[in-house]
Amino acid sequence: MPSNQLLSPFQVGDLALPNRVIMAPLTRSRASAGDVPNQLMAQYYTQRASAGLIISEASQISPQGQGYACTPGIYSQSQIAGWQQITQAVHQAGGRMAIQLWHVGRISNRLFQPNNEAPVAPSAIKAEGARSYKLQEGKLTRISTDTPKALTVSEIQAIIADYRQAALNAMEAGFDLVELHAANGYLPDQFLSTNSNHRTDQYGSSITNRARFTLEIIDTLIDAIGANKVGVRLSPKGAFNDIDDTESETMAIYLAEQFNKRQIAYIHINEPTWDNGQPYEIEFRQQLRQVFQGPIIVCGAYTQASAEQVINSGHADLVAFGRPYIANADLVERFQNNAELNLPQQESFYGGDEKGYTDYPLLEHEAEPV
Repeated sequence: MPSNQLLSPFQVGDLALPNRVIMAPLTRSRASAGDVPNQLMAQYYTQRASAGLIISEASQISPQGQGYACTPGIYSQSQIAGWQQITQAVHQAGGRMAIQLWHVGRISNRLFQPNNEAPVAPSAIKAEGARSYKLQEGKLTRISTDTPKALTVSEIQAIIADYRQAALNAMEAGFDLVELHAANGYLPDQFLSTNSNHRTDQYGSSITNRARFTLEIIDTLIDAIGANKVGVRLSPKGAFNDIDDTESETMAIYLAEQFNKRQIAYIHINEPTWDNGQPYEIEFRQQLRQVFQGPIIVCGAYTQASAEQVINSGHADLVAFGRPYIANADLVERFQNNAELNLPQQESFYGGDEKGYTDYPLLEHEAEPV
């Protein structure tokens, strides 16, 4: 079996990736006022341009889509301009970049919502134990989420239109791809899951109805920018943000079949192992590969060795790394040199300045032992 597949080239959509090491989307909560991407973020992403593909932190498609302080948006002209400086810098450094399109749905608080309205969701069911974060005296402070209001059909259509505009904005901002965030208990995942979607109309009850919202978003993204520029992230068996879906794997296979028909750029599977969940059975991985012929990215506490294994097994084509990329901007180079990895500093994951963000040592900057 080959042992260097992770560092070999791969094609995703129209992009020729130099390697299969993907930077996973990572919320870092360092956007400026107005949720505008800034120069510090540009430095952070440019440091990581050797990744086969950078997937940006989740970025809200509208003010309604926000649930955390200091997260970037992709709906205003100032946000588009902020992202432009980032994508230009990444491209100049030889990188490629997708943006993850985000609507948190019920994982929000009235504090973030226009006119202090309730957050929105498929059904008026509170996410127990979930949290939002507000900015208080310069620090991110945990707050509870509010009980959402159930969306009307016309409101659902308006959100789908917001996704479309966000994709067009992303192209204006210079991104190579967009990724629909349909994982981790946010709005599309709330429609997919049996415990958060109790609707009885065309958006609820059956698998095909619960999948309708996600597929209608995908269809409008394809219409706006082309299938070869659209990816999607799913989290089958995920429990984050009070998701407890009794049909999650069946839903994932159904969605994969539908995505395959639409020939989207990739599927990105966020595995439950990162959240102390049970790993997938081989049968599920095989079935997913069988029904989706395009590129499959997996993410979930992978090491270089286990990433090689999953690629060599044929169950995935690329592997996304989260926490390793927080602490190792030069992760690809470290893999190439079998070098030791820096350990991430959890206290600086969310919010703050360059500390724990852009100041981790690079290989060439590490001091020689004395």
